[in-house]
Amino acid sequence: MRYAYAITSALLIGGASAALIMQNPAGAQTAQNEPGAIQAGAPRAGAPMSFADMVSKLQPAVVNISTTQRVTVQTANPFQGTPFGDLFGGQQGGRPVTRPAESLGSGFLISADGYIVTNNHVISAGSRTAVVESIKVTLADRREFTAKLIGRDPISDLAVLKIEGSNLPFVRMGDSERARVGDWVVAIGSPYGLGGSVTAGIISAVHRQTVGGAFDRFIQTDASINRGNSGGPLFDLNGNVIGINSQILSPTGGNVGIGLAIPSTEARPILDRLMKGETIQRGYLGVQIQPWTDDLIKSFGVKKGQGELIASVVPGGAAAKAGIRQGDVITKVNGQDVTPDQTLSFLSANLRPGVAVPIELVRDGRTMTVRMTPETRPSEEELAGFDPDADGNTPDDGDQGQAQTGAASVGISVTALTAQIARSVGVDPATKGVVVLGVDPASDAAAKQIARGLVITSVNRAPVTTPAEFNSAISRAKNARADQVLLYVMRRGGLGGYVAVDLAN
Repeated sequence: MRYAYAITSALLIGGASAALIMQNPAGAQTAQNEPGAIQAGAPRAGAPMSFADMVSKLQPAVVNISTTQRVTVQTANPFQGTPFGDLFGGQQGGRPVTRPAESLGSGFLISADGYIVTNNHVISAGSRTAVVESIKVTLADRREFTAKLIGRDPISDLAVLKIEGSNLPFVRMGDSERARVGDWVVAIGSPYGLGGSVTAGIISAVHRQTVGGAFDRFIQTDASINRGNSGGPLFDLNGNVIGINSQILSPTGGNVGIGLAIPSTEARPILDRLMKGETIQRGYLGVQIQPWTDDLIKSFGVKKGQGELIASVVPGGAAAKAGIRQGDVITKVNGQDVTPDQTLSFLSANLRPGVAVPIELVRDGRTMTVRMTPETRPSEEELAGFDPDADGNTPDDGDQGQAQTGAASVGISVTALTAQIARSVGVDPATKGVVVLGVDPASDAAAKQIARGLVITSVNRAPVTTPAEFNSAISRAKNARADQVLLYVMRRGGLGGYVAVDLAN
C-alpha cells in the first residue's frame, strides 16, 4: 500500500452533510459544481465524449498543497575508528543535523471563505524526526496562501485546512452511496507537483478493503492516480465530489490502475466535526476478531459472509460487560448486518461511545441479542502496543521433562501450563490450558503455524487443562470419525484465535 502523495526531498520517500454546504448571500460566490451548472458528460450518438466543459468548472476549486518540514538526521562520523573519532563525541554516528524537506499533495476548497479538504498524511510530518513548519496552498490561478490546520484525523486519514479569502471557487460534496461499479469518474490533482492534472476512468469497485481496519472501505478506480494526487477530489460526471483520493496499490510506486478514494458519504460527518474543532471519538467493543477460513466456517456451521468470529474478549471491556464471549459470532450491530463489505470494525468504530446498542450474535448455534455500551476507541499507538510475534515465545528448557506426547493424529506434543511457563510464554499466569512443546513438521498443525510456545486452551470448544484432557479430546474426535478438530490457540500477550486442524488418517 502506498499513499498517493509526493515527497520532493531526497531525505524522504514517500454530522450532517449540510454543514459542508456553505450558504452564501445573494450574489456571492456559488459552488463550481452547483446543481445545474454542469451538464452530465454522457456520450452522445455520433459525437465523441469530452470532459472539457466539466473540468473547466471544477479545476479552479482544486489546490496544490506543499509543506515545509525540518528533519533531524544522524550524520556519519568520518573519523570513526581513528584517533580523531572523539571529535564526534565518540559516537558511532556524527552529531544530529537538521535539514529542510518538502512534501506535495492535493486538496480542494469546500467553501467560499477558504476551508480545504485533504488527507492527513499530506500535511503530517513524513517521519518521526520531522516537524511541519508551514503549509502552503496554491490555487489554479497561481495565487498562494499560507494555510492553518483546523483539524485532522489520522484514523480516517482526513484533514481540514483554512486559508484567508473570500469568494473563492469551491465544490460541494456529493453522495458516494449512489456510485456504481462501471460509472465514469474524473480525478483532479497535482501528481509529482504537476498542478491541475486531470485523469479519467471508471469505478472498479466500491467498499474495497485492503488491509483491514475501522476505515478500510474505499472506492477503487482505474483513473490514473500517482504520488501527489493524495487529498484531491474524485468527481462523478455531474461534478459531485464522491471521493477523496488517498492511496494506490502498486508494486513499483507508480500507477498500475488501482487507485483508492475515501467515500464522500463516510468523510462528510468527520469533516463536519473537524471544521467545528471537535475531537473525533469512536466506539470500541474490546474484542479481537478472527478472519474466517473454510475450516472455521465448517467448524462453526455458519454461512460464508455471515458475521465475524470473536477470537478473544478484553477483560473488563465493553463486550465483556455485555456478556459477549470468545467463540461468539456477531451478526448485527445496532440493527445493521455484519458483512464483508460492512465489517464489525467499521460498524463499531461508527458507534457513539457511551450509548447502548443491541448486538445480535450466534452462540453454539443459537441466535441471541445483548445490549452493549461501547467505550471510546484507544489511540492507534495504544492499540499497537503489543507485538504478538515478539521473541520469547518458548517455555523454559527445564520444563520439557513434563512433556506428554499429544495424539499422533494431530502431531502436537504438549505439557501442562504452569504459572511459571505462562509467564515465560507471555500469557496471564492464571490461564488454564496446555503449552505446545513440539509439532510434527509434516502435520497440518505445522502448516497452520502452530508452534512451540503457543498455548491451547480448548479442543472443539471444550476446555483442556492437562495433556491427558488434550489427548482424550483428540481421541474422541478421532473415534467420532471427525475430519478435523477446532483448537483455541493463544500466543504472547494473551491474543488468540481458533485454528481448525485436520486429523491424520
